[in-house]
Order: sequence, then C-alpha cells, then structure tokens
Amino acid sequence: MITKLEFLFREACVFGPAWSDDQDAPGGHDGCDTRNNVLAHDLSDVVFKPGTRDCVVLSGAMTDPYSGDRIEFERSQAKSVQIDHVFPLAAAWDFGANSWTPALRMRFANDTSLNLLAVNGPDNQSKGDSTPGEWLPPNPAYRCFYAGKYLTVAISYGLPVSRADHSVLTELATRC
Repeated sequence: MITKLEFLFREACVFGPAWSDDQDAPGGHDGCDTRNNVLAHDLSDVVFKPGTRDCVVLSGAMTDPYSGDRIEFERSQAKSVQIDHVFPLAAAWDFGANSWTPALRMRFANDTSLNLLAVNGPDNQSKGDSTPGEWLPPNPAYRCFYAGKYLTVAISYGLPVSRADHSVLTELATRC
C-alpha cells in the first residue's frame, strides 16, 4: 500500500509535468501553461502580466461554481482560486488511466475544455480526489452542471462510473 504522498509524486509523473503546454489537449502548444489558460477562460475582467503575450494572469474575478460566491483573484493570493480536475486524476488512474499511453494521460490532465474548472481553493481542497458518490459542490444550483460535466469526461475518455457515483448521479438527474 502506498501513502498519499507517494501517490502524489507518482501521479505527477504519470500524468506528465503539471500544467504543461507541451500536450495535445485544447490550448496545448499555444505558448501558455494550462493553469493560466483555465484562469483566462474562467475569469472575467482578466489582467495579464505585460510582456507575456496574454499568458500570465495577474488578476480577475469570477462567480465560483462550487460555492456561488464572487471571488476576486490576485496572483499574489493564487491559492484562493485553484484548478479542479472534475474527474480527479487519482480516480481516473484507478478506473483505467493506468493503462493509457503517457500522451493520453497528459491530455486528460490538461483538458481545459472538458475536465478543468477554476474554483475556490477551500472547496477544491475539500473535494480532493473525491468523485460524485463522495462529494458534490456545496452550491446546489451547480450540481446538475457538475454531474453533466463529470459524465461528459467519463464518456469522452471511456472511464467507468462507480456504483456509488451512478446512484448519486441518477438521483441528481431526477432533479435537474
């Protein structure tokens, strides 16, 4: 049995360098890293660092989907807005990514159009590697969209949905 810390080191390696631009997911090879691509997409009133070809986000604002709160992002307080893998890397690994090619794992980890969202830091930390059977956004108004996004990622990458996730997602679907 490996420890969580050992898994995180292994995870970083098996999914490629964090926020790499050198991959074929949307936004790849555009000269900007993945984290800044997500921030630029998900924030409004974005201010970029001069001289970075609009790649490095210095500030912006967003209505956080997980809490519903308005968040002002400042690069100096970067942990206030984090990038969430809606379908967590650890769950993907357990559900089949361990047999994917390194290029596909890297694409999955950097897929700005399907799997990544800018969210508030505390809720992202609370979620961790949890799937819908274990965690849902505290903002009830966002749960249907979150469920749809999770399923879209699962289908797009051929990942199964656990029984617990299926149960929660089915229940959510009756209210959406």
